[in-house]
Amino acid sequence: MIEITDQISIDPRELHETFMRASGPGGQNVNKTDSAVQLRFDARHSPALSNAVFLRLKPLAGRRMTRDGVIVISANRHRTQEANRRDAMDRLVALIREAAQPPKYRRPTKPSKGAKQRRLDSKRHQGIMKKDRGKVSRDD
Repeated sequence: MIEITDQISIDPRELHETFMRASGPGGQNVNKTDSAVQLRFDARHSPALSNAVFLRLKPLAGRRMTRDGVIVISANRHRTQEANRRDAMDRLVALIREAAQPPKYRRPTKPSKGAKQRRLDSKRHQGIMKKDRGKVSRDD
């Protein structure tokens, strides 16, 4: 089991990895080894994720999530397949861990009477200053 949080752990059988040739660092070696990794995780049908976590995961994943609810992470930063596998797995774990955090409840607040009065006084003062900037007549 892959530990995400205390309550969430994913069965490795839910992850599907495919390997392909990567561009980037590696010299001639990239032409003959499949070092890039594409990691797929079906978040919509995963028993490890609650509906609330899935709904928070959707906007976090963005374009990495398909319409079917499958998260696709591609990793080809490193030269070795193992390092790319680790990188893709770490990125998936970080994404799910972030979605597992429930958002903080926002307590609605109102400005105090003093704050309202200060705001109105400031607006009045600004209006007077602008009004005094009027055109200058020849009499002055």
